[in-house]
Amino acid sequence: MASLERARTPHSEPSRGIRPLGGIKGGDRVSINLIFNISTIVERTLCIIKPDAVRKNVVGEIVAMLTGAGFSILGMKMIQLSQADGERFYEIHRERPFFASLVEFMSSGPVVTIALAKENAVADYRKLIGATDPAEAEEGTVRKRFASSKGENAVHGSDSVENGRNEIAFFFAERELMG
Repeated sequence: MASLERARTPHSEPSRGIRPLGGIKGGDRVSINLIFNISTIVERTLCIIKPDAVRKNVVGEIVAMLTGAGFSILGMKMIQLSQADGERFYEIHRERPFFASLVEFMSSGPVVTIALAKENAVADYRKLIGATDPAEAEEGTVRKRFASSKGENAVHGSDSVENGRNEIAFFFAERELMG
């Protein structure tokens, strides 16, 4: 009669399938260890379509580039940032010389915030949007196509997985995210 391998300890080696070891007696502990091979880890990142791109009416084209590159949209909304919102969101840049102009620009009109998901989302998104300065951005990137200057560069992108999580949480409650 075939039976499952008896567990020796709570942390015994994983079973390698069912082995005929004899009967299982009442009171014996039986352990079935399943090993899952997770080949892909989905990351989240934040996209902000900035006021310059919203004014140019290219939101749909940017969203099409995102979905065409394999990103899933978990949440999306158009909002108007207040000066205080901009200051809190860009707090990390407070001591930089461009802080005041960045906050003023980001609160100058509506923005579209998009929570994205994909394997390697942060790196893939940063490649898709291109260099901060559109003059240095590769052909076909969001910034090469839609940005007009280093200051008005069409989109914001998270620079790390951790910042992506934090930035998404700034704009979205978890219940607003689909996925």
